Amino acid sequence: MPKELGKTYQPQEVEAAIYAMWTEGGYFAPKKGDKPAYTIVIPPPNVTGQLHLGHAFDNALQDALIRYKRMDGYEALWMPGTDHAGIATQIVVEAELRKTEGKSRFDLGREAFIKRVWEWKEKYGNRIVEQLKKLGSSCDWNRLRFTMDEGLSRAVREVFVSLYDKGLIYRGNRITNICVSCQTALSEAEVDYEEQEGKLYHVSYPLSDGTGFLTVATTRPETMLGDAAVAVHPNDRRFAGLIGRTVLLPLMNREIPVIADEYVDKEFGTGCVKITPCHDPNDYDVAKRHNLPELLIMNQNGVINANGGKYAGLTREQARKAVLADLEKDGLLIKTEPHPHNVGTCARCHQNVEPMASEQWFVSMKELAAPAIAAVKEGRTKFVPERFEKLYLHWIENVRDWCVSRQIWWGHRIPVWTCSACGNVFAMREDPESCPHCYSIDLVQDPDVLDTWFSSALWPFSTLGFPDDTEDLRRFYPTDVLVTAYDIIYLWVARMIFSGIEHTGKEPFHTVYMHGLLRDANGKKMSKSAGNGVDPLEMIDQYGTDALRIYLTSLANLQGGDMNFAPDRCEHFRNFCNKLWNASRFVLSNLGDTGGWTLPESLSLPDMWIVTKLQGLVYDVTAHLDKYELNLAIQKLIDFIWDDFCDWTIELSKNQLRHDDTKEATQQILAYVLETSLRLLHPFAPFITEEIYQSFPDGLRGSPSLMIAQWPEPEDRLRFNHEAGQMELLMDAVRAVRTRRSEMKVPPSKKAAWTVETQHQELFESHAWVFKSLAGASDVTFGAAAEGAVQIVTSGATIALPLAELVDLEAEKARLAKELASAQKEYDVLSAKLQNPGFTEKAPERIVLAERERLAALKERIERLSP
Repeated sequence: MPKELGKTYQPQEVEAAIYAMWTEGGYFAPKKGDKPAYTIVIPPPNVTGQLHLGHAFDNALQDALIRYKRMDGYEALWMPGTDHAGIATQIVVEAELRKTEGKSRFDLGREAFIKRVWEWKEKYGNRIVEQLKKLGSSCDWNRLRFTMDEGLSRAVREVFVSLYDKGLIYRGNRITNICVSCQTALSEAEVDYEEQEGKLYHVSYPLSDGTGFLTVATTRPETMLGDAAVAVHPNDRRFAGLIGRTVLLPLMNREIPVIADEYVDKEFGTGCVKITPCHDPNDYDVAKRHNLPELLIMNQNGVINANGGKYAGLTREQARKAVLADLEKDGLLIKTEPHPHNVGTCARCHQNVEPMASEQWFVSMKELAAPAIAAVKEGRTKFVPERFEKLYLHWIENVRDWCVSRQIWWGHRIPVWTCSACGNVFAMREDPESCPHCYSIDLVQDPDVLDTWFSSALWPFSTLGFPDDTEDLRRFYPTDVLVTAYDIIYLWVARMIFSGIEHTGKEPFHTVYMHGLLRDANGKKMSKSAGNGVDPLEMIDQYGTDALRIYLTSLANLQGGDMNFAPDRCEHFRNFCNKLWNASRFVLSNLGDTGGWTLPESLSLPDMWIVTKLQGLVYDVTAHLDKYELNLAIQKLIDFIWDDFCDWTIELSKNQLRHDDTKEATQQILAYVLETSLRLLHPFAPFITEEIYQSFPDGLRGSPSLMIAQWPEPEDRLRFNHEAGQMELLMDAVRAVRTRRSEMKVPPSKKAAWTVETQHQELFESHAWVFKSLAGASDVTFGAAAEGAVQIVTSGATIALPLAELVDLEAEKARLAKELASAQKEYDVLSAKLQNPGFTEKAPERIVLAERERLAALKERIERLSP
């Protein structure tokens, strides 16, 4: 038995039951068969995460695409999962440990701490999965993966050892970004740069022979403790005689050389820069070119080490204050000036990072990057919008070797062991029992774990069974489209592309659909601290899931720019849902007990018009979805359902349903248009469309659920372009009369006889009932207008309304005279403004053009109001 629709749509009362119906029916899982596969892998949210607007937006887009393809005849797989989020998760668990027990991870030890993180993951890790279900996400939850589950861990080992054996993973001492708060290395892509108000310190470095000094400008005086040289530009004549001489390093009394290198900017500061090889990537490169010594003066926790002399044990902030105080005391701090500059910050904890030489594991990128560049340049992987292709190529063509080791405990431990007996270093897919060289069992595993993005880079194929040759991998890989925000194009997208090509020989997806970030209504970044964050779960409780999904989808501009989210706009889309609900109740209440239907053999003119419009809608929505123009697709649907179907077809049907000779055909048209519209709208608003669909009589439902119903196809036989054009003539007349009656403040209930002059008399005469139903016509006659009538010119006719029957003539004349005087006054002022060269020559061209258009509109209004 079909459901009966309630008087009002209450999403909170139906959404959970509908989602349960979908899951119990197994509709999210692809079935084995001959249908083509279509795959999307979800960007795995962190297990630490809670649903935020970014998740809601990203998943609304993915779900719309996967639901569309599922209905369009594909075995559609939306692969779900979560990310272990190494640093982020460790930070959360450590904070809880400190709060509840007053302990650090070191108090527990590595094994006990990792056990504690697994316990936390089991308790809270799937919280965001349950929240994604509230959005209506139609993932195949039976395939839920986790980046540290057994299968994905095997994939990580396989990839690491494969790269290691090829010489593409190596351990080296290089400058890397160190977060002293998280106490781990970071890759360049995990560092955010922001402008900070700093200072430029001018410090005097005395020449060793006592004949003078060089003044060096630096923003980081505490790192001078590790200086290895002072550098000048080789073409800077000011210092030509000093190159090759030495200076005494202030505070440390260490003799260091003056060198020449083209890296130096002659215009920056004094033209002299200090070279600190272990604490600046550019200085590191200079040191390599000049064979300078490398002195590390800071530990990963940001504390000065023994190489810092008397400053050892101070934090970097304390050391800066102490160094500056001592320089000033010795008369070596010449001056200090404000200096805003870009500073790298940790993307996780937002503390300033510390460039520092350290021994880390790196992935050699040159060989891996080449095919990933070719894949995009040769069109095998495309970016939508296309402009993101340039960003991708710029990064990957200039990519540095990837630092993949992290000094934390939670994550994939690096599968490299050192034999204490013979010193052999080796990588293994399985934990070894003994050294493969000398058979000693005295083995030590590398303590570091892999960058979280190392396992995430394998996501499109590791989730499908790699390294095994599984049926899922053969059927669903490569995937089809990746939907994600532009802010992780380097962190994740690029790494998936080169990893997929290297380890499977195939690009992981053919399209990357990139979107912008959501900001608040004023364009500001959302955050809890700023008080402008929006909780999508609260939006769902207030407006319903579908209203939120439709609004989010409507924001998805194809330029990939950031979007402003105004919570109260959800009300507009809730109103649309209510409009659809009420229209559906009207249709279903008028279908009677019909057990099935086909389109009537003979269609009326309004029927031909709505059916033609519907074929255009099917074509447009499908085309927009295929081109990832989801915002255009949903707008077309809203316009059709709200305007064409509700405001015209349903209103006209109220007359036709009263007559036995038109009732059945009208029922069939209403059912056909509503059911087709629901199928088109379902990917964007799955809950309300399914609830309405389940209320259809059994004979009108072609499948047990709307989500597995067949996607509509446009039918040329149902395109009646000529007849639709004729209907538009009638509609134009209705709109024009309604507008004039509104201007004259005629109550809708007041009827009046029409006199029509037209070349389409047969059309207007046979459809006089349209004017009586929708435009307040009491009678329709044809011929010349009587004197004193209000004449309305439309595209197909001139319609005369008897003014005396509609309004108080004297009052109307007075109103029109007042309106004409006001328009004339406004016209005169604007005309004078546009004749003033001071305005037309100085104002922006767009402003002048807008004012000219306003003047033309005023002129037209004056002509219309003039007697």
